[in-house]
Amino acid sequence: MENAVQTLDILSDPICPWCYIGKAKFDAARAEAPDLPLDITWRVFQLNPDMPEGGMDRTAYLERKFGGPDGARQVYGRIEAAVVDAGLPVDFSKVKRTPNTLDAHRLIRWARTTGAQDAVVDAVFTAYFVNGVDIGDRDALIEIGVANGMEEDLLRRLYAEDADRALLTNEDALSRQMGVTGVPCFILGETYALMGAQETSTWRDIFTKLAGGEVLGG
Repeated sequence: MENAVQTLDILSDPICPWCYIGKAKFDAARAEAPDLPLDITWRVFQLNPDMPEGGMDRTAYLERKFGGPDGARQVYGRIEAAVVDAGLPVDFSKVKRTPNTLDAHRLIRWARTTGAQDAVVDAVFTAYFVNGVDIGDRDALIEIGVANGMEEDLLRRLYAEDADRALLTNEDALSRQMGVTGVPCFILGETYALMGAQETSTWRDIFTKLAGGEVLGG
């Protein structure tokens, strides 16, 4: 008997380094179990829902968030060590602005309809953390979408209409009402949640259980 398809909802924010790390560790285990039937959906969560539309200087943001230069250095020292451990080619020195990520989330949502969601998530992470791209800029996001098989004219129309902004904002708010306070958050079968960047070994264990017919969260 074939295993039933298991849903996996991943709440994430493209400016969250732990989300990037968590995806890398998840992907490493997933590559070892490519035939496991998972229906993966990337969902919106904004670390800074009140961020101005144009974003803000990253140094000022980090110092405000972590209580000054020393606090920012301490926190990002730990993050940089985790990035090295995950083997990711991150270059924080290139990141000059902390953007409002709502438009990036919109692109990720649209990419699900074309089957390119995971690739677009990867591309947005890479653009921000590796290349220092301002992922609050719509032209930059459209370029990412087009590079992953999405139609430029359609993307420009969708961004111009702003029809789904309220939908994503409400989805973000609902996650907070349900108790999600940080990301990444992985939800299997709509009820079984794992918070934080899980180790690859943890995902191996989970995938082994799923392959054995166990439906986590079911």
